[in-house]
Amino acid sequence: MKLFTPLFKRASIFIFLLIISPWSTILAAEGYGISGGGLGLLWTLPFAGILLSIAIFPLVNEHWWHENFGKVSAIWALLLLVPMTIFFGFSATLYEVLHAYLLEYIPFIILLLALFTISGGVRIKGSFQGSPIVNIGFLVIGTLLASWMGTTGAAMLLIRPLLRANEWRSSKKHVVIFFIFLVANIGGALTPLGDPPLFLGFLQGVGFFWTTSNLIVEMLFVVILLLTVFYFVDTYFYKKETNTPPIEDNKEAFGIEGSINLVLILGVIGAVLFSGIASLGTIDIYHVTVDYENIIRDLVLLGLTLLSLKVTTKESRVANGFNWFPIQEVGKLFAGIFITIIAPISMLKAANVGEGALTFINNAVFDANGEPINAMFFWITGILSAFLDNAPTYLVFFNAAGGDAQMLMNEMSQTLMAISSGAVFFGAMSYIGNAPNFMVKSIAEQNGVNMPSFGGYLVWASIILLPIYLLVTFIFI
Repeated sequence: MKLFTPLFKRASIFIFLLIISPWSTILAAEGYGISGGGLGLLWTLPFAGILLSIAIFPLVNEHWWHENFGKVSAIWALLLLVPMTIFFGFSATLYEVLHAYLLEYIPFIILLLALFTISGGVRIKGSFQGSPIVNIGFLVIGTLLASWMGTTGAAMLLIRPLLRANEWRSSKKHVVIFFIFLVANIGGALTPLGDPPLFLGFLQGVGFFWTTSNLIVEMLFVVILLLTVFYFVDTYFYKKETNTPPIEDNKEAFGIEGSINLVLILGVIGAVLFSGIASLGTIDIYHVTVDYENIIRDLVLLGLTLLSLKVTTKESRVANGFNWFPIQEVGKLFAGIFITIIAPISMLKAANVGEGALTFINNAVFDANGEPINAMFFWITGILSAFLDNAPTYLVFFNAAGGDAQMLMNEMSQTLMAISSGAVFFGAMSYIGNAPNFMVKSIAEQNGVNMPSFGGYLVWASIILLPIYLLVTFIFI
């Protein structure tokens, strides 16, 4: 990798200078954006490359990967940006990068940073021993919280006490895997606060409680099945456990340390809702329209993050096992992912109007009479959400289904249910399906849990989740 470092630095400096130069302003004014209809499948290779890197490099050399994943992410991003600049011009490339970062990546990482930092300041005290019943309790509470404080907030709040409860066990990776399934993903299906794609639907006019009333039965069905499977799996490993629970002479009483952070989480929720309701005008940055309310939201979130660091003692965070590596890993990897998905997302958008190499995907969700095939909407939205960012994927298929929120909530409610549940549920299929997945994995590994590789996790998810999603298809969609 040392061979690539000078090249990476020079290329990064070159691109940065282009962006800040007066020439970039002139170019941006001449035209912007690329057409996904003119892109071939080769343009998806950088995205496939970063996925394969995440899957393979940790298996080959885990230490090297932890030291260099940021460089790998940047190299794959450059392998898209350089050809895109050559073939489509600097103006179009600059627009696409700014669009991805200003509207998606920066708000995404700021929200994650806020929830990660604030939740990391809450220490749930108590002497918990990781029995199947105790673990189910954690999963149920986390699943219930996820729709109201976000999957990231709920996951970051509960993963550390769950890991402490199971610290004595030798077999515990399955506990974390089911935690990712339920708390980091499926639990967020009931409100726009739970998962980003549902928030996008809210911004498009979908009622705040629409998913609550329309997805609750489907969600409960999935949750109950997963909890049942988990009980039998965890009981099996619990009975085979060779270690014994520690005997504590002075058991720690249940309590919450750093409870002021729970108030700050309410502030995060309020800021997100404000950005979805308020309309304060816009500002154009190289033709990218940014809402003032979103800028205010992000500034408030950064302020709440700093406030959390100020009001939470260092000792409390140390006792909670808090460190910055998980958010650094997510930030660097997704910085590359949000660049490399520019091409696939553009191709999907073009497919909506019958153009480009991915038109077969759009054709698959409608029958010969132009009627939506709800099962295909569920599975295609879901499969793409497992590997692409589920928020823009949701929006692509929301628009493919007509884009009229009132019609989708009423006459086409089954279609909207299929799109919404697919985007949320399938986020659990891979580590990159939803942002908290990676952070939970990272925190677990730092606490000595031997988590599955990218491919290993896919096997777990496929064996457990796909049969349940097939049942969802036959019963509800």
